[in-house]
Order: sequence, then structure tokens, then C-alpha cells
Amino acid sequence: MFTVDPHSTTPVYAQLVECVLRDVSTGELVVGDRIPPVRTLASELGLSAGTVAKAYRQMETRGIIETRGRKGTFIAQGRDDREGAAARAAAAYLDVVAGQLHYSPEECMALVERALDRRAAR
Repeated sequence: MFTVDPHSTTPVYAQLVECVLRDVSTGELVVGDRIPPVRTLASELGLSAGTVAKAYRQMETRGIIETRGRKGTFIAQGRDDREGAAARAAAAYLDVVAGQLHYSPEECMALVERALDRRAAR
């Protein structure tokens, strides 16, 4: 389900976020699906719990997942269908532009991450 490349230039926590987003976009994960607890996923992937927790916090902040106390962590109900459509349109646009500029997926993710970090810092 979730995989990471320790040799990638993309931070591992960002790779985990991308895995979830990819699985949601392909329908492998749907609203209400439970995802593994932080410690379980960290153990399965050989990562620190802090790295996985960082990915989960970012996804929760973005409304991708929700934690329901002791019940676990689940794929969240989208805020609005327009938001999903906007995200798909942005991803498609990024794909076209990245291809034209000859950026790798990792370079694109790094650019997007930096932009989101700058936006969050405002």
C-alpha cells in the first residue's frame, strides 16, 4: 500500500502524503477507509514514528485524513466536490508544465512542498 524511497530527494514524510493522495485519486482508498496507526506504519516501513506522525499531521491539516480518537485514522470526507475537482485540475496542469520543463516528479513535489511551506508560514 504505502512505499517510500529512502534515496529520493523528496522527504519521506512528503512521499507518504503523496502515497495517500495517489491512492485516493485512483480509488484504492476511499472516504471512510482506515489507514494504519502511526506506530504500525512506521514499523512496517522501517521509519521513525515521528516521520510518519509528521505526514499524518500534514494530511490532517489539509483535510485528507481525520483521527477519530481510539477508533483510528480514516480518509476524510472531502470538504467539497469543487475542492477535489480543483485538485485534479491543478495536478493535471502541473503534469503538463512539468513535462514541458523536463522536471522529474521528485522535483515537482519539492517545488510544491516549498510553495506550501511558504504559504503556511504567512
